[in-house]
Amino acid sequence: MRWYLPPVRLTDRQLNRASLARQLLLERERLPVVDAVRRVLALQAQEPASPYLALWNRVRDFDPVELDDAFRTFAVVKATLVRLTLHAVAAEDRAPFHAAMRPTLRAAGLYDERFRTTGLTPTDADALVLSLVAFAHRPRDRVAIEAMLAEHLGAPPEPGLWRGLRLVAPLVHAPNAGPWAFGATPSYVAAPASPSPTDEARARTELIRRYLAAFGPATPRDFARYARLRQTEVRPAFEALSDVLVVRPGPGGATLYDVPDAPLPDGDAPAPPRLLPMWDSVLLAYADRGRVLPEPYRARVIRRNGDVLPTVLVDGYVAGVWRPVDGGVEVTAFHALDDDAWDGVEREARVLRSLLAERDPQAYGRFGHWWAKGLPSAQVRVLSGA
Repeated sequence: MRWYLPPVRLTDRQLNRASLARQLLLERERLPVVDAVRRVLALQAQEPASPYLALWNRVRDFDPVELDDAFRTFAVVKATLVRLTLHAVAAEDRAPFHAAMRPTLRAAGLYDERFRTTGLTPTDADALVLSLVAFAHRPRDRVAIEAMLAEHLGAPPEPGLWRGLRLVAPLVHAPNAGPWAFGATPSYVAAPASPSPTDEARARTELIRRYLAAFGPATPRDFARYARLRQTEVRPAFEALSDVLVVRPGPGGATLYDVPDAPLPDGDAPAPPRLLPMWDSVLLAYADRGRVLPEPYRARVIRRNGDVLPTVLVDGYVAGVWRPVDGGVEVTAFHALDDDAWDGVEREARVLRSLLAERDPQAYGRFGHWWAKGLPSAQVRVLSGA
């Protein structure tokens, strides 16, 4: 039977601290890279630098070479999974996560208008996937893949074909360039074969359990928003877990689900400053972004086209954004920070600047137009880290 805990209603700050603790943002832990990736479920990887900076925020004495090696040996893989976006996950998680997301991936890839204009059916696509996976026994770029498809079809493929196949085929990105393992032009390779077929329903319940361990307590709506699954698909999976999940009352009468014995710090637990990468998962894991990202700042951070700027956490909440500039790290604070907060942010900036100097001093430089257009601010400082 489901575990109902005593009706002590969790506060917003307790939920904030729970999220930070489970995401290793209250205190960096000394963990191997693969273990850290599994602990936080997955790392957003649209930008090559982001998985590295996400782990730097979470792992004590993080060495980026460890992540280089994990990508090179495919112990950590980069693929389109939850949220229909690129994530870095432990290799053992790719197949079950892909199975859990199959309805959404197929709907977006094979039932989208862009695929329908190809004149092919989902059955045709499934046959092409088999050929594509065989062709991708070694890394292939898009030009080579589209040439292969043209040979199979007897004509150049419509643009929507590769997009559809890319979402449903068991492919991962192949490391192909520095400074962050992946370059601007991706190459693809067949994912390591799963040891056994993955049952979709079982995979979804496991993804929910892992999500709650990494982001809970949370609601089915939170998980549906995070994964981009329909709530009609999500609720049966939560019911299947009813014997093992904890139910907790939350703010506003919300019913929150959790895994037993997960960290649940006090709302007053200290939360040190952090300089999060673009698209950090902790900002995108809930239907209500306010758990970490105050609503007045949401539109400043999450842009209309979906870009999520690199953020500054102070006392556990987004207080501004940052970017590398000549001379240091520029921090734009959305509200005035006191001297202690600035001191903490500067300590983080000093280490971040050293990491970027070794790899890419102008990381995220192509997103400078958001700053050029103007960001509301209370304070702007360039922290030299000297």
